[in-house]
Amino acid sequence: MIRLGAGRLDRIVAVGAHCDDIAIGAGGTLLTLCRARPGLRVDALVLSGGGSEREQEERAALAAFCPGADLRLTVHKLPDGRLPAHWDEAKAAVEELRAQTDPDLLLAPRTEDAHQDHRGLAELVTTAFRDHLVLGYEIVKWDGDLGRPTAYQPLSPEAAEEKVRLLQEHYPSQRHRPWYDREAFLGLARIRGIECHARYAEAFSATKLVINLGG
Repeated sequence: MIRLGAGRLDRIVAVGAHCDDIAIGAGGTLLTLCRARPGLRVDALVLSGGGSEREQEERAALAAFCPGADLRLTVHKLPDGRLPAHWDEAKAAVEELRAQTDPDLLLAPRTEDAHQDHRGLAELVTTAFRDHLVLGYEIVKWDGDLGRPTAYQPLSPEAAEEKVRLLQEHYPSQRHRPWYDREAFLGLARIRGIECHARYAEAFSATKLVINLGG
């Protein structure tokens, strides 16, 4: 197993189709990055939930997941589960984000995600951010679409536990869901940790990497 770094990170972008997507898929990574680099700029975009209690949850949650960061969050009002029917609006939101920032790293849904909203956003991101490192996070769900990741961010036990605690604390609207519990979140993190020789980890798909072995 090869361990690679991304160099100095000053700006990152995190995008989600729904409020809680970013935190579920990459919350531990955000905690790790923001604690290691105080003042890191995080531009976050969520396509649905704007103007509702979900937006309030998201703002409080991402503030907690990005301690010490320069967080700039935009939450739009696209209807949940209808992204393909609102393609132009979603595309405009992603392109507007691209015009505002040139990130060192972008966290987004996986292009292989079975949910149409997640998959659609992933496709938009890779066309708008063509020359950037894009890591596609995974979200466990009933579709059974978890694949074979190509990149891992090890998490300390403290970061893994804090991720679970913050998910439970900041998204009360989701607690009734049968998959939204400690066992699911920590269990997946443990499996991904085994795969990269760590206790816990978050896993990602990298669709394209450019490397410079002679630099």
